[in-house]
Amino acid sequence: MKQFSLIILVILAALTRGWANLGDSSDRIDDSYGNLVQRRLRDDGTVSVLYHKDRYLYEVLFANGRSVSETYFNMKGTDLSEKEITGFLKANAARATWTPDNTARERRFKRSDGKAEAIYGTVRGRPALTVRELGPKS
Repeated sequence: MKQFSLIILVILAALTRGWANLGDSSDRIDDSYGNLVQRRLRDDGTVSVLYHKDRYLYEVLFANGRSVSETYFNMKGTDLSEKEITGFLKANAARATWTPDNTARERRFKRSDGKAEAIYGTVRGRPALTVRELGPKS
């Protein structure tokens, strides 16, 4: 039984290391998303970082050292598959669920806790999924 528990623990640790998500620190994102391609300080004090890992580009926007927006691109510039979109949404679920918002022209998704949204559309001429935190509602 101890062996089985250890195997499960190792598998869970490996799975959690493979994906980063909104709210994670820059260190966690660096470990998960691979090679840093570009880092840019923006006028508003946020930092935009582009990573490359496997067949994806990840553009992450950091505010105060935490990820507040992540955009996922296929390296070849092709559409993301439904399976890929579902995987990226699941990684950013934070114990919530995603539901499609069919009222918009673009493909939009709302997270059930109201703390994030996702949009699948064109970003700089390439199909991409952008997941971003929503600020507190006034």
